[in-house]
Amino acid sequence: MAETVVLKIPEALYQRLAIAAGATQRSLEDVILQALQIGSPPTWKDVPEEFQTDLASLDRLDDNSLWQIANSKKTTLEMERYDFLLSKQQETELTDSERLELEQLRTDSDRFMLRKSQAVAILKWRGHNVVRLAG
Repeated sequence: MAETVVLKIPEALYQRLAIAAGATQRSLEDVILQALQIGSPPTWKDVPEEFQTDLASLDRLDDNSLWQIANSKKTTLEMERYDFLLSKQQETELTDSERLELEQLRTDSDRFMLRKSQAVAILKWRGHNVVRLAG
């Protein structure tokens, strides 16, 4: 299903979009839709199903909550344990308990990084300068 939106845009932006449409031999509507898709945060539907609900909930968070997620860090203890189990796995066979722990740590790490990435993308889309996260 498609929705119709009436939108006033600055003349200079309209001209850029119209020129792009002519140069690519595409409709103005196609060019505008592509610009919206490229400029929007990544869709959470492209990640494994086990993470989708968690990522979808980020769209509803206020900016302060998103900044907290974007600036969050794993604890040293968590990272050391994960690294230890990965190293041990290369050297010898893990016990069943260790293997389960490593799988859980990997899933937690994936979820953590996906949440951080999505939070940053949403903040950027909302107009925030996310470069400050580099420090």
